[in-house]
Amino acid sequence: MTQDFPAGVALVIGGSGGTGAVICEKLAEAGSDVVLTYNGNQARAAETAERLNGLGQTAEYHQLSIGDHVRVKQLIDDIASRHRIHTVVVAAGSDIPQLMIRDVSPEEWRRVIDSDVNGFFNMVHASLPHMKDAGGGSYVHISSAGLHKWPERDVLSVAPKASIEWLIQGLAKEEGAFGIRANSVAIGVINAGIFKRLWADGTFDEAWKDAVQAGLCIKRWGEPEEVAHAVVYLASQRAAYVTGQMLSVDGGYGV
Repeated sequence: MTQDFPAGVALVIGGSGGTGAVICEKLAEAGSDVVLTYNGNQARAAETAERLNGLGQTAEYHQLSIGDHVRVKQLIDDIASRHRIHTVVVAAGSDIPQLMIRDVSPEEWRRVIDSDVNGFFNMVHASLPHMKDAGGGSYVHISSAGLHKWPERDVLSVAPKASIEWLIQGLAKEEGAFGIRANSVAIGVINAGIFKRLWADGTFDEAWKDAVQAGLCIKRWGEPEEVAHAVVYLASQRAAYVTGQMLSVDGGYGV
């Protein structure tokens, strides 16, 4: 046993992203080996794995689109044949436009639901039997603070995560007797990933920033390290009696 995790790996879906890569690093610092996946940026995934190896932990990376249930099962079966998967962190999400509900096309809606909601189910379907056979494990989903208070134009993020949240609740209730825990980290605006893109392309501007921060208790954006610390806690044995919970890392957005 390490201090926080049993022998084995944490599987981080979306581990090459801005926040995902920091989650991987904090898991490695806490003593866990890591398997991370990327969708399109192999170079960033390789850089992240190299940093983890430099921290003294084993790391590997694989391409994965979680909407592809066949590929998901193949990869999970391969990983489980070589390692115990003690944690699955789902930090991947679609790169979405900021739209009012009335402006979302049926095609865009189906694309995001299939990638995010069905993709989450695909991960659970493939990994849960292995985790149960190994004596248990933890799921941690990166969710949205928008589940507490509606953020205009963010339906393509919030609606899928609402569905996933109820899958998290169901996993906690149905599988707790088998050593499975399931929790979420609901994040606000984090200074990484999609936020940086939307700021750079002008979707978000100073007026938007002032309006959003006016509603926060803590008048700044969150940092990926702050999300990662919450993930590591929920994944670890320090949270062994915590399941079915949503931990908000959002600067008090919902207050």
